[in-house]
Order: sequence, then C-alpha cells, then structure tokens
Amino acid sequence: MNNKIHNHKYLEGYRKELRKNSTSAEATLWTFLQKKKLKGRKFRRQHSIKNYIVDFYCASEKLIIELDGAYHLNFDQQNYDRERTKVLENLGFKVIRFENKLVFKDSANVLEEISNHFND
Repeated sequence: MNNKIHNHKYLEGYRKELRKNSTSAEATLWTFLQKKKLKGRKFRRQHSIKNYIVDFYCASEKLIIELDGAYHLNFDQQNYDRERTKVLENLGFKVIRFENKLVFKDSANVLEEISNHFND
C-alpha cells in the first residue's frame, strides 16, 4: 500500500469517529463485508485515500464502495461526489455507489454488483 496517499495520520481521529458513528446502511453492509466474508476479499471501512475518506475499500481490487443517503441528493453534494469520484478514478481506483435504501431492500443484489467488480 502506498502510504503517500493512504490513511494520512491527520485523518485518523476522524476515520475512527466515522467508524464509531456509522450509518445503519454502513453497519449493515459491513456485516456482509467484514472478515473476508465476500469471496475472501478484505475490506476496510472509513479508509482514507488522499484527503478523502471512503466508506469501504478493498485494496486487492482497488475498489471503493460509497453509500449515499438523502444528503447526497443535494445538488452541491452531487457535484462534490462527482469530482471526488473523478479524482479517485484518475488514481486508478474503481468507485461504485449505492443508495442506502438498496442495502436494506436488496442486499443480495448489492453484494452481487460488488462481486462483479472483482478480478476473478
């Protein structure tokens, strides 16, 4: 892992705070991803890349998963999210996004979509 862009020390406290206060959608998805439950892939939650903290990150796949609640429907937030995704993709990461409600309504499909991005 390249420490120049991953988990900057100055974001450590904020990352811990986000993990401690995760949304219900994040907590639910984490139950499926933790401990290599999804096809043996290791995921981290609230991992930082550059100045961004991503919801979930799988280093072996260079895959970022973002969960979006109502807050992300705001026009300014959507523009920020788009710019952030572009920066992360330019660094070689694949970013996929799901609405929070999908995690609850159709978790099987969410997990399948995540798996579809694995390099098997």
